[in-house]
Amino acid sequence: MNSSILQLLSTDFFLYALLAGLAIAVIAGPLGSFIVWRRMSYFGDTLAHSALLGIAMGLIMDINLQLSIIISSMIFALMLSFLGRNKTMSIDTLLGILAHSTLAIGVVVLALSGSVRVNLEAYLFGELLTISTTDLIWILITSSAVAIVLLRFWNQLLSATIHEELAEVEGLAVKKLNLLLMLLIAVTIAVAMKIVGVLLITSLLIIPPAAARQLSKTPEQMAVRASIIAALSVILGLFLAFYLDAPAGPSIVVLASLIFLLLFFLPINQEN
Repeated sequence: MNSSILQLLSTDFFLYALLAGLAIAVIAGPLGSFIVWRRMSYFGDTLAHSALLGIAMGLIMDINLQLSIIISSMIFALMLSFLGRNKTMSIDTLLGILAHSTLAIGVVVLALSGSVRVNLEAYLFGELLTISTTDLIWILITSSAVAIVLLRFWNQLLSATIHEELAEVEGLAVKKLNLLLMLLIAVTIAVAMKIVGVLLITSLLIIPPAAARQLSKTPEQMAVRASIIAALSVILGLFLAFYLDAPAGPSIVVLASLIFLLLFFLPINQEN
């Protein structure tokens, strides 16, 4: 068993998948914690759905897909930030309209592009075990940049999350901080699509922080432990996918869900 694990870790495709998954797990913890604290799960889901339109446009215009997805996700994050200021329509309604319309437009655009052939299932459910060197570089660079920004603005983002009005009184640019958080989530979703896909990316951002909440007494504890749970889900999910010949993305989400259920139902000493 040990020799088979070592042999598996020595293969490029598995090592690339593991490194990419762990890079996303590191930033999914703190970013997902903000999503849970701010109750923004539907926002993340909307951005994930809109990313499919970025895939379609990237294929049609023959540009790098990773760059196209990042740009489209950031544009939709800016659009949601702007439209969210209009109080005549609830944010849930607005997110629902954009989530389903952008997903539908992306599928229609791909279907009408007869010269373009794409494995739509790979983008919907991820294709982690086919990560290329270029994909890995994109993920590592983007994850590092997001991590640096999060560390730099952690206290400000936390203050704006805990008490927005008080943060404004203290002189923080709350609207800019909110926009920054939206852009960070958009970029993370864009690069993580390769791992778990459009339909599952929000799960990777929500389930580990929700599980870590059962173990944590401070925001910092929750963020760090969420990253650890996400990393553990990636590792176990990859081995599960390989040995059971199952899809890697859904396997990772299944493991994260099992960890959440385990922590939710088992009595845990909160003082640890």
